[in-house]
Amino acid sequence: MSDTRTASLYRMVMPGHVCPYGLKSKDLLERKGYAVDDHHLKTRHETDAFRKRHGVKTTPQTFIGERRIGGYDELRRFFGKPVADPQATSYKPVIAIFATCALMALMAAFVATGQFSVRTAEWFIAFSMCALAMQKLQDIESFSTMFLNYDLLARRWVRYGYLYPFAEGIAGVLMIGGVLNVLSIPLALFIGTIGALSVFKAVYIERRELKCACVGGNSKVPLGFVSLTENLMMVAMGLWMLAR
Repeated sequence: MSDTRTASLYRMVMPGHVCPYGLKSKDLLERKGYAVDDHHLKTRHETDAFRKRHGVKTTPQTFIGERRIGGYDELRRFFGKPVADPQATSYKPVIAIFATCALMALMAAFVATGQFSVRTAEWFIAFSMCALAMQKLQDIESFSTMFLNYDLLARRWVRYGYLYPFAEGIAGVLMIGGVLNVLSIPLALFIGTIGALSVFKAVYIERRELKCACVGGNSKVPLGFVSLTENLMMVAMGLWMLAR
């Protein structure tokens, strides 16, 4: 292999810490066909000395020939790969949850009945409600703060933002089993209706650009059609179970 296909990588490998971006850089270089001259920075002193010598603030650092490529993000750009913007909005979290819950519902229906029916759709919505509730409950303080940006009831009664994830989760669990409909149906109808009205007002009437708290308070999901759909699904589920 020629020298042009050899890269030098300097990364932290200490007893209590192995830099994850260093590992990612090494993996990316090897996948691109480079032989990696892997230099371990084994102490904080070695790391600080390396940074000072090369005038850089972070490690890992990759060199190809005499050229310093930089850290992991710069290495991705060097190979023409996209680098995620930490501030960019994305529907990926919601898509991942809905896709996973849809597959769960399909498998649950197949195991339970050997066929796919209306019950499959019911489980999909109920599983989705539970998954979204779990996301919110991971950091209920952050969720309630983001929720206050647009929810009509939470703005009038702040504690509603703390109760919402529990109500969504309880309704979802009960709907999975089809038990205590006297509790699950009103819960789904109530929170779904308030949520849909709140999203519609914020997005389609006031034209505000906000982030949705549907997958938790640190979400980068934009408030919009997907958020409205989530709430309408709960309303539809409640009405369906009430009619049935």
